[in-house]
Amino acid sequence: MFESSEHFAWLILFVPLIAAGIITVVTREKPRVSAQISIAAALISFLTTVILFSLLPSTGFEHPVSVPWLVIGDLRVDIGLKLDHLSLMMALIVTGVGSLIHIYSAGYMEGERAYSRYFACLSLFTFSMLGIVLADNFVMMFIFWELVGVSSYLLIGFWYEKPAAADAAKKAFITNRLGDFGFLVGILLVWATLGNHLNFDQLRQHLADSPGNYGAVATAAGLLIFCGAVGKSAQFPLHVWLPDAMEGPTPVSALIHAATMVAAGVYMLCRVFFLLDVPGSHALEVIAWIGGFTALLAALIAVQQNDIKRILAYSTLSQLGYMIMAVGLSSPKAAMYHLTTHAFFKALLFLGAGSVILAVHHEQNIWKMGALRKKLPVTFWTFIAGTLALCGVIPFSGFYSKDSILEQALEKNEITLFVIGVFVAFLTTFYMSRLVLVAFFGGERSEEAGHAHESPGIMTWPLRILAVFSIIGGFLGIETLYQRHFQPELPAATVGFMAELFEPFDNQPLSAIFGLGAIIFGFFLAYACYWRTFADPLPAKLGWFARAMRNRFYFDEFYERVLIPATQELLAKIADAIDRWIIGGAVQATQGTTDLFGRALRLVQNGSIQTYAFLLIAGVALVLYFVLAK
Repeated sequence: MFESSEHFAWLILFVPLIAAGIITVVTREKPRVSAQISIAAALISFLTTVILFSLLPSTGFEHPVSVPWLVIGDLRVDIGLKLDHLSLMMALIVTGVGSLIHIYSAGYMEGERAYSRYFACLSLFTFSMLGIVLADNFVMMFIFWELVGVSSYLLIGFWYEKPAAADAAKKAFITNRLGDFGFLVGILLVWATLGNHLNFDQLRQHLADSPGNYGAVATAAGLLIFCGAVGKSAQFPLHVWLPDAMEGPTPVSALIHAATMVAAGVYMLCRVFFLLDVPGSHALEVIAWIGGFTALLAALIAVQQNDIKRILAYSTLSQLGYMIMAVGLSSPKAAMYHLTTHAFFKALLFLGAGSVILAVHHEQNIWKMGALRKKLPVTFWTFIAGTLALCGVIPFSGFYSKDSILEQALEKNEITLFVIGVFVAFLTTFYMSRLVLVAFFGGERSEEAGHAHESPGIMTWPLRILAVFSIIGGFLGIETLYQRHFQPELPAATVGFMAELFEPFDNQPLSAIFGLGAIIFGFFLAYACYWRTFADPLPAKLGWFARAMRNRFYFDEFYERVLIPATQELLAKIADAIDRWIIGGAVQATQGTTDLFGRALRLVQNGSIQTYAFLLIAGVALVLYFVLAK
């Protein structure tokens, strides 16, 4: 049955693109129709993915779903779809969470002048992200990788009239290009080393049959490919674009920061994990430490942010660090597990933040909120569910996925990374408890907070649905599904509900105990600092360190004042000197030589018949002389 249905997979990919085209060309002046078309396209992609996922054999789809695109000599590139547990599960996340964000957007963005343009860009972004997820080769993945960059530029800069939004869009686009350059070089290195193959299955087979010289370049190739993830998933040192992307509409923040763009880097690493986990390669070690450092750095910065969206943005950075660390610890299963649960609760938190922002008349400073729990009951309780899942409280979904990463660190005997992971769990609980206590409890801190009211149903129902998945996500068999893909040789254990509830304590009790201990300590410390307070006590207690956290450890200033002048401006001066003195000098020398010959010839061409007759006779005489002399 599946073999007769696999071509419906093209619907998953192309329906959002068709919707973007129709909105742009036909319904641009009909905003409500444009929203309906975009939402319908996302739902069709989601339902088609559900059907294909339910029909997927346990071994995955064996026959390629592809059409030839480019054939040059031995090089063959197809536009093909990779249909297996990994791609279809990721497609479920993109289309499922994306559909809820589409529906939420219809209420949040109502009244916007460019309502239709927003939904056209949203559909284009969904198409681009699905292209990455379903790609079966590097070329197709890279094409859609760049399309995600373009469509995210359009969404982040949606309010391009605001200088901050326009600058944030440019910053995201340019920063990602740096990582993408390394990604492209890595693809070329893999292609040149592994028999001119670009298809993932062919690369895996070639690497298994005849690794050849790949072992010698495995570290370099792995790190170059990782550059793409550093850009898209905003890892250190290219992490600076992600917080500024908050200048886009809040639903865009939910889409980019939860289920799609930033998850693309993690997904890509898991898809090509066989190129990273090879004998002699040290790429995974670097990846693990970059992920751990990013998780710690972002969590520290989040502690002193006051913008509700920026707190969640740095939280996303920190959780992405967890995922990247899991890949580096040779556990793509744990990385994808946390990516999946994170999509649920982080989309919920961003959409909840949007509901709060709308209720307080677009105020984003948490110190100008307060006492919102009674005025926004649905938003409050769903936000609490997302917060508990993010912090990793048992039995919420985040507990199980985060514990799988900490457990892997212990199994690999990476004690330092384990300590970093536990400390980040403490910081996560601290800054999220700070956000909740300041924004939802205490007294009203502004007039806007006093007039807040609950959002309409079109915005609160997606919150309810995401809250349910944030709670039960640890019991849906997600980890088992990813284990079936990454470790098919291991039997899938079937356990009861209670056994599954406390399974982390049986597998690796230290990771579960330390993780929960960090949560408890983080909450009580936040409660002691922020319960019914009207000012942040940390700046007075921590001094310069609090200022450094608030100012993001001055990375943006360092890049602007030191790194860019030392690289971009220096290169611009060198290029100007080469252009002015070498290229320009060569052009002027050529022009001067031509001018000199022209002036000499002009002396001969003077219009005098006597001169022409003399030159003719002299020429004939020279010819006769050479002929007779010979």
